[in-house]
Amino acid sequence: MIESKKTLLTIGLAFTTCCLFAQEKSIEEMRNSTQAIMLASIDRENASILQQLDSIKFVNAGEKEVEGILFDIEDVTVVRKLNSLEREVPLDYNQHVRKYIDLYNSKNYAGHMSRMLGLAQYYFPLYERILAEVGVPKEIKYLSIIESALNPHDVSRVGATGPWQFMYGTAKIYNLTMDNYVDERKDPIASSYAAAKYMKEAYAEFGDWLLAIASYNCGKGGVKRAILRSGKIQPSFWEVAPFLPKETRNYIPAYIAMTYTLGYAQDHGIEAKDGDIALNTQVLEIDKFISIAEVAKAINVSEESLKVLNPAYKKGIVNGSDEIHRRLIIPALAADMNKDQLYLALNTTVETPSQVVALANDDVRVSNKRSAQTSTHRVRRGETLAVIAKKYDVSVQNLKAWNNVKGSSVKTGASLIVSSSGVNTRLAQKTSAETQRSRILLFIL
Repeated sequence: MIESKKTLLTIGLAFTTCCLFAQEKSIEEMRNSTQAIMLASIDRENASILQQLDSIKFVNAGEKEVEGILFDIEDVTVVRKLNSLEREVPLDYNQHVRKYIDLYNSKNYAGHMSRMLGLAQYYFPLYERILAEVGVPKEIKYLSIIESALNPHDVSRVGATGPWQFMYGTAKIYNLTMDNYVDERKDPIASSYAAAKYMKEAYAEFGDWLLAIASYNCGKGGVKRAILRSGKIQPSFWEVAPFLPKETRNYIPAYIAMTYTLGYAQDHGIEAKDGDIALNTQVLEIDKFISIAEVAKAINVSEESLKVLNPAYKKGIVNGSDEIHRRLIIPALAADMNKDQLYLALNTTVETPSQVVALANDDVRVSNKRSAQTSTHRVRRGETLAVIAKKYDVSVQNLKAWNNVKGSSVKTGASLIVSSSGVNTRLAQKTSAETQRSRILLFIL
């Protein structure tokens, strides 16, 4: 009986051992199977990405493969990262984009990228808020780096000005003010609204964000002509790229590469460089002519630091009026600050030259006496637009606009309008300084 029980126990242990072995084998098989599925999935993803990379070798080459273009596993990583960054604007990848990514990550660009990341800490929150308000993808913000390197005083060789590089005519279309006191093309807030509206209109017309961005560089007309030449119906940017100007063909890859590089700044060892611009700010709404220098003194900051926050004002004067209020950005005030000096600075009207008055529409007109004497100028031998503009304290762009001058030269003996009063002689009466009061609205940007 005892022997029989031993036999049964031995058989039971053997059976249990077999079951446990089978279970372990089954778990191991499941583990191997799951790993195999994951590896297969990764392989399929890589194959898909590599196929995509292979197919876009033909783009921009007139449907012919570009010799010597090879993509490797590093390119697969870049595509994955671009896919993670992509929201509304397509972030395509090809040899042209790769060229700019390599450039922006080179040693020569290390300092530049650090500066851009530092400036972006101030400008990008402004841009994002405005772009979202207008209904434009926030990633359009990177375009301002391509346009101006976030420099509000940047002026191109053809006169495009400000962080979004507006030409005079286009700026007028989007209601940006340019006169003797202010150039709103340099105002990061005003110009961002204008840029966002342009982008929204361009996207509505082309139905493609990359084409809309391309039109910002070469104009809507340039994109329309390229589409016609391509023979495509509703094409992508890459399909019409061969028919666009060379600068525009490079413009989109540069934008995508900048988006990628700063989007993964930490991965590329890019650290933000501290700038001279205050990150925590407030806005004052001004309804009279006041001095930026006096405001700076009142809040105990340098005049230059205040001008950095307010780059649109040409003469250190905020030219507000009852009809048109102006914005003055200042560093955030300390809670315990004595605001009496600030109140005094904001309510002390700057004495402007007696012959100049501010119009309600924010253009500067010349008084009747000066208008009669200097509203026109006869060009003398050797005089250029720049010389004449300096003489009358106006911009070259204004001279061109007032006189319908297309080029950069003028004929000797020609009669030029040299003040806005020559275009429109309406005068505004200057509001009494005693009755003016600044209405101050404070809010964090």
